[in-house]
Amino acid sequence: MAQPTVNVAGYLANQKKTTNKELAAEWAALEDLYNEKLWNELTIKLNKFVRHASMQDEEALLQLYQNFLQSFEMKINPYGLVEIVEVIVEHITDKKEAIEFLNKIKDKVKICDEAVWYTQVIQGNIYLSQLNDLDACKKIIEELRDTLEDVGNVTPVHGKYYMLASDYYRRVGKHSDYYRCGLQFLGCSIDNYPKDQWAQQAFCLGLAALLGEGIYNIGELLAHPILTALKGTENEWLVELLSAFNTGDIKKFNDMKPTWSKIPDLLAHEIKLRQKISLLCLMEMTFKRSATQRSITFEDIAEETQLPLKEVELLIMKALALDLVKGEIDQVAGVVNMSWVLPRVLDRKQIASMATTLDNWMTSITSMEKLMETRAAEILTN
Repeated sequence: MAQPTVNVAGYLANQKKTTNKELAAEWAALEDLYNEKLWNELTIKLNKFVRHASMQDEEALLQLYQNFLQSFEMKINPYGLVEIVEVIVEHITDKKEAIEFLNKIKDKVKICDEAVWYTQVIQGNIYLSQLNDLDACKKIIEELRDTLEDVGNVTPVHGKYYMLASDYYRRVGKHSDYYRCGLQFLGCSIDNYPKDQWAQQAFCLGLAALLGEGIYNIGELLAHPILTALKGTENEWLVELLSAFNTGDIKKFNDMKPTWSKIPDLLAHEIKLRQKISLLCLMEMTFKRSATQRSITFEDIAEETQLPLKEVELLIMKALALDLVKGEIDQVAGVVNMSWVLPRVLDRKQIASMATTLDNWMTSITSMEKLMETRAAEILTN
């Protein structure tokens, strides 16, 4: 592809005439790297330079692109080019023009998949936050979802994509999708995520975990360090509420109602929250029991879940239908025989409980082993 003819030398000479000595030195350094054709070093330098205070202007950045960057953009790392362009499009006032600008860049970096994906993510952010075009943003998210999941490794674009997707799902009120994408974003980018945003993100993820359909592995969020950001804030109570859900502690849930009911979304979905914590309570009851003691009476379930006895069977059927547990209901005896419970991320108390169960299991095996040895000796001596 032929490069446009621009007077790079004249442009740089004019920029170096600035009375700002520090800025003049920056332009001189760019000129030296350009003349020496040190494209990698020039890319790194430009990536910092476009963030310089003197360059935070649409005209200045577009002039830089048109009179300098455009002359060698096909010679530098495509991903590095998109990183620079991201700053430029942030300052383009007409966001539809910014989208078109990115379309041209996308064509220029098509030899690099990651650069193309990055360009699409930037476009998605513009559609979402600037143009309020939710359909266009959704289209980009859906196009990239399968592509990024099939890559096989985490790229620098994954974190940016999951942030875009989580922002979109939060905007449209899809709690489950927001929660999953939010956790995936943190898994990719927690080290680069500004600490001053941790508390807000933790609060939003906590609410999504409670309100999201199909979210029963709350221990995954409880184990994440981002929740430490809520300590000492007005929303510290949310960690306690999440812990109550994780262990199916309905008494704690009821005791905390004066606090959590101040959040309109939680109060509006109180029935849904009670259904979820009842299911989690049933899961916890199953988890705590050893494999040989998982015959649970309806009366025990009613007591633990604080549900009327007549509603217990419906709760069990829902848990079975959602594949949270596996078992068989004995209506005549009024019991359910559980054989399996959905694996979850465990907290320390749950791990301790599992360790106790394992100890009991090992003790039973040892006892059985000794019994077999005794019986075998009796048989051999007779």
